Amino acid sequence: MNGPMDPVDRALVEAVRRDRDQILERLSELVAVPSLTGTEEDIQELIAARMAADGLDVQRLAPDPTTVETDPDWPGSEVERSSLPIVAGSLGGGRPGPRLLLVGHVDVVPPGDLGTWATDPFDPIVRDDDLYGRGACDMKGGLVSAWAAVRALAATVPASDRCGEVVLLSVPSEEDGGQGALAAIRAGFTGDACIIPEPTRLDIVTVHAGAITFQLTVPGRAAHASVRREGVSALDVLNVLLTALREDEGRRNSAETQPLMRALGLPYPTIIGTVAGGDWASTVMDRVVVEGRYGVRAGTTASEAESELRDVIAHACEADPWLRDHPATLEITGGRFSSGQIAPEHDLPTSLADAAGAVRGRRPALIGVPYGADMRLFLNEGATPTVCFGPGDIRLAHSANERVPLDEVVECAAILAVWLRRRLHAA
Repeated sequence: MNGPMDPVDRALVEAVRRDRDQILERLSELVAVPSLTGTEEDIQELIAARMAADGLDVQRLAPDPTTVETDPDWPGSEVERSSLPIVAGSLGGGRPGPRLLLVGHVDVVPPGDLGTWATDPFDPIVRDDDLYGRGACDMKGGLVSAWAAVRALAATVPASDRCGEVVLLSVPSEEDGGQGALAAIRAGFTGDACIIPEPTRLDIVTVHAGAITFQLTVPGRAAHASVRREGVSALDVLNVLLTALREDEGRRNSAETQPLMRALGLPYPTIIGTVAGGDWASTVMDRVVVEGRYGVRAGTTASEAESELRDVIAHACEADPWLRDHPATLEITGGRFSSGQIAPEHDLPTSLADAAGAVRGRRPALIGVPYGADMRLFLNEGATPTVCFGPGDIRLAHSANERVPLDEVVECAAILAVWLRRRLHAA
């Protein structure tokens, strides 16, 4: 069923569009909960209650974070946490047929300087058909799209006309690595296909980069400012390493051959995000500590990227007279995002593009993106074909005045509903 919409497809689309007010209400309700990474308990309580009210079979998991951390594929963490709440709502569980996952994360990053926001980040407001608030784009809008799709499917297509199972999975901890998704996978939440409605402007992500975060400690030698030549400024030494990192960035990006990643121009950026050093204005700086982000190339893991980064720093230290005897130290910290990819011709992106084309009158583009996502965990650890496809523009994620177009939230839900029905159609 990959052609134009039939009457049931059209009924699904109309059901979603009639549901617009409830979609807005639910999205507003979720955005109003300040579910910062590490504090997802309240929003998961709300989601579990709402799923149950919608008639889904709800399952709640509370794995011990310290146990998850012992997993050999643990993807890192950037916050202290005492819980890892996971909620799953299923429709049609136990029936023969495919198991389809719709997965969204509920954690959001801090809003930053509130003075840069035109509205309260946790008091959602609609302007020009965009809903504003922290997490609206990344990715509560997408989670609500998936939820509305499941609701439309349950209300429009009789159980006798459906086979298999749909699982709406709500996970924490994506922003700092993805241990919520990994814990869900270890608990058995895998399937025949998975869609993660991250913000893609309704294009289909078939390949994404990854990233690792690092801390680099650079030594110098202290001296009085009046005799600065007696010292070695750690800041000057840092410049040696920054030059090496810039040259490495150029080599890695220019060598990329994957067309969708190459089209991004700079798919694997390296940045320094924080710099700390010095303790007296008239003393030559004897130590600088910087933190940064290093891109993980498509087709490689976070561990392989770490090896590449260590080689860059080691070679730079060996080539510099000061660093040769006083090498910088490198520590990998925070989230460890490997890359992920699925073949563009795979049935998942193909069937999703068919559904989108039928609903919208044009097929979405297949794209690559320069950031990490839970997609790679379901692909690599869960052996589940996975893509990202959702409403919103990633350029607005993590920003002041974050927002998502309500029209895209609704259209995404309609497309997902049609895709689900076609994959679960009981012949």
